[in-house]
Amino acid sequence: MAKRILILDDDQQILDVVSFLLIDSGYDVQTLDSGEQIFSIIEQFHPDLVLMDVMLANMDGRVICKDLKEFEGTNGIPIILISGTHDLAESLHQIGAPNDFLSKPFDIDVLLSKIIDQLK
Repeated sequence: MAKRILILDDDQQILDVVSFLLIDSGYDVQTLDSGEQIFSIIEQFHPDLVLMDVMLANMDGRVICKDLKEFEGTNGIPIILISGTHDLAESLHQIGAPNDFLSKPFDIDVLLSKIIDQLK
């Protein structure tokens, strides 16, 4: 069975490109363009990994990540945050931190490598 990846980004072009790439790589993908429903989508989709942008139109991906990491039902799901404006290296060791991060613009091979590392 294919690993499931939930992608959260408010940029539809990013969602389209990354989901196409991940589907082409054999993953089952669900996309979400807003953070409000992330807990209900996770409950329905049961992702093995969440790939999430930091800068969302209506929410901060770092806050969503922290909420997911603090909730017992979702704290075991690996989260990779993507940011074009924030250096998240320092935050990787804080409570509620993502499992990894990726800077925009990103190399597709680096993204796939980070996903593979988190799904081991």
